Amino acid sequence: MTPARRTDSLEWHDARAVAEAAASALGTETVALDESIGRVLSHDLRALTDVPHYASSAMDGWAVSGAGPWQLVDGPVLGPGLAAVIVTGGVIPVGTDAVLRSESGTVRAGRLESVSATGEPHPGQHLRAAGGEARSGELVVSATTLLNPAHVALAAGCGHDAIGVIRRPRVSVLLTGDEVDERGIPSPGRVRDSFGPQLPTVLRMLGAEVVSRRRIPDEFDATVAALRDSPGLAEVIVTTGGTGSSAVDHLRPALHALGAEFLVSRIAMRPGGPTMLARLPDGRLLLGLPGNPLAAMMGLLTIGMPLLAAFQGQISEVGRVASAAALEGRAGTSILVPFRLQQQQAVATPWLGSGMMRGLADSAGVLVVPPQGVRAGEVVDTLTLPWV
Repeated sequence: MTPARRTDSLEWHDARAVAEAAASALGTETVALDESIGRVLSHDLRALTDVPHYASSAMDGWAVSGAGPWQLVDGPVLGPGLAAVIVTGGVIPVGTDAVLRSESGTVRAGRLESVSATGEPHPGQHLRAAGGEARSGELVVSATTLLNPAHVALAAGCGHDAIGVIRRPRVSVLLTGDEVDERGIPSPGRVRDSFGPQLPTVLRMLGAEVVSRRRIPDEFDATVAALRDSPGLAEVIVTTGGTGSSAVDHLRPALHALGAEFLVSRIAMRPGGPTMLARLPDGRLLLGLPGNPLAAMMGLLTIGMPLLAAFQGQISEVGRVASAAALEGRAGTSILVPFRLQQQQAVATPWLGSGMMRGLADSAGVLVVPPQGVRAGEVVDTLTLPWV
């Protein structure tokens, strides 16, 4: 008989909901435009000026007034039958009716004629009116938007030099594992460090500011001391390893000794079931990730992602995709399976072991297979990868 899940394990969706509810948006700060990409806008962004702030030409050519041919002049004002050379972005002279593109006109003895087969120029053609993109005071980006490069370019065009954003959650990383080698090929009985080279960067991808990273020995007293002494500025401590219940797993006893509240003790999922979320008496949150690499990543994506999003006033959405094949479930447990996309359907990876990163390294996302399994073609919940 397939074993039922542990009674202290939260269902997968419930665990995500608890993580999301455990945090709220932090305060705001103002950053320069070039530091704002990937940040969350704290207040509505409005144009400080008309965009464009003056009427300009959309083409190289001639500003013209009235019907042609036109006499070429040099000045800021045009009357009927007159034209002036203009470049893209150039200020439109007063009295301009349209712009004739350089490839659509010819000049002989100071007179401009149109040679366009389509009858150019038409009234208003190739003119960029002042305020054509935005009017001064107009809302251009709404608060809580995750800023991308186009948002930042728009902000610059609207006259902003800096942007108000929600402060990033500060994270302290504690790596455990006496059997871990940080360089080279490990000998039998030892393992290569899979977290140190990537975990801080993944946390930054999720919007965190990593304020410290250190390795601690697999000892109860050392674990208690590390949790107690982690930088007080950090809202979140992220640990790796030690989340099980064996004699060499010290994280849970250390948290009990410190009087922590367990918000998520375990999650009914594989891999990554021992993932935990706890709140220390001083208010800091601890996200405990298992020691196996794939299990840890599944824990981070399952509750770390919504937790860090909530600190930034965001919601971590679950995706949906059709499974290309039937996938077996497990009673009382969600199975997390990295997948590739093939003809817009999810194809499960064959590398599913909790210590295997090969499948995730080449995946488009993670399928959340419910306990009852999935039929071929059935639409399934998915986790988005922050690097995809």
